[in-house]
Amino acid sequence: MTVLVTGASGYLATRLIADLLRSGTAVRGTVRSLDSESDVRTAIRRGGADDSGLELVTTSLLDDEGWAAAAAGTDGVYHVASPMILGTEPDDVVIPARDGTLRVLRAARDAAVPRVVLTSSFAAVGYSPKPVRDYDESDWTDPDTPGLPAYPLSKAVAERAAWDFLSHEGGGMELVAINPTWIAGPTLTTAARSSLQVFTAMLDGTMTATPRQLFGIADVRDVAALHIAAMTTPGAAGKRYLALADGPTTSFLGVATVLRERVGALASRVPTVEVPGDDPAPLVIHNDRAKRELGFRPRPVDDTIVETAESLRDLGLLAEH
Repeated sequence: MTVLVTGASGYLATRLIADLLRSGTAVRGTVRSLDSESDVRTAIRRGGADDSGLELVTTSLLDDEGWAAAAAGTDGVYHVASPMILGTEPDDVVIPARDGTLRVLRAARDAAVPRVVLTSSFAAVGYSPKPVRDYDESDWTDPDTPGLPAYPLSKAVAERAAWDFLSHEGGGMELVAINPTWIAGPTLTTAARSSLQVFTAMLDGTMTATPRQLFGIADVRDVAALHIAAMTTPGAAGKRYLALADGPTTSFLGVATVLRERVGALASRVPTVEVPGDDPAPLVIHNDRAKRELGFRPRPVDDTIVETAESLRDLGLLAEH
């Protein structure tokens, strides 16, 4: 079979593509420019895959051009990409995220693709207040929550738009949403983006005190495996799945503490204090559905933290110690 993976140059997407290729699935990946092709192929080979089964095509989530051809003839679509956002107003983030998702879904429907697996986020689940911060897949971030930051707003709106599209315009197409918490784990790319920037800031001493925040951590390898299970498990259609490691949620100081305890001199500059303020309320996030229905078996969170730092070191992405 052949599948489409959007945003092929990204942290999660390169891991997903490498896993798919190793399983014998051919992959068509979208990139904004073929200038990144060499880097993408190097990352895929770093993941232990033969990149001869990978075709790259250019598309933009901000434009209709190219999406019909990208989806044509594929047996499934993984919509992993997020739009490149330069603006600061909420609409600058929300509209591209929503419209980009709808572009991909329309192209998949028109190409008679049986199923789309959408990379959403815990940001679409647990960013509206509850008396007790205990979240599962039935929870939704309310876009009307006062003071809601642009990122969780965009994720909530985009995922809602996807489910609405499926209900009203999806035809026979199926949809599954994967909602990871903060993704960490070894990177295949040499661009330290998103969560990896927090690790580099901790390890090079740029971050001198950590924010006071609780969150779950999901290993990028486990999230990629969960995407594949979501595509191939018949009963997953129409459902959302939270992805995170077992055990209690952690904090940025908790991450720094694990680094200091486990990676020795590499963590000599990590922060040892939090910024002043009140402790956040306890946070519980459930991964039971993913474990029960998709066979999700997440790695220990401490191993994920350690192996993230080690991969950044091994790829030369950290300042000299």
